[in-house]
Amino acid sequence: MKSLLIAGLASALTLAAPALALAADHEAGVPLTPAEAAGSWTLESGGRSICVLKLDAQKTATGFGVQVPASCGDALPAGLAGWAPAAGGMSLVGADGQPLIGFSRWSNSLFVSHRSSGVDIQLKRGGPNP
Repeated sequence: MKSLLIAGLASALTLAAPALALAADHEAGVPLTPAEAAGSWTLESGGRSICVLKLDAQKTATGFGVQVPASCGDALPAGLAGWAPAAGGMSLVGADGQPLIGFSRWSNSLFVSHRSSGVDIQLKRGGPNP
């Protein structure tokens, strides 16, 4: 009977582990605020740095300011004009303020966009790692 009780507890903990892990990161799934966004963000895919975006907290007609260097190439949609908080993260938006690409917040410093190609792209706070 004791081993059955232990097995039941172990099973319950195994099922609860993902929820407990999410609960430990209070930033996951929370919209990005302008104050948190200000600064450099490295765009990465497949484990390599592509370019560094600069997000700011300055309100614009389309949301908030973003600087997208030409080195980002075709990793991001054309016509990006800003960024905006979104449910669960943030979006890079076009000149009309409509989202062109969304990023889900995984932590305070990591946002991920799932692509239909299966190769996700992510924004990580700060410059690229050497």
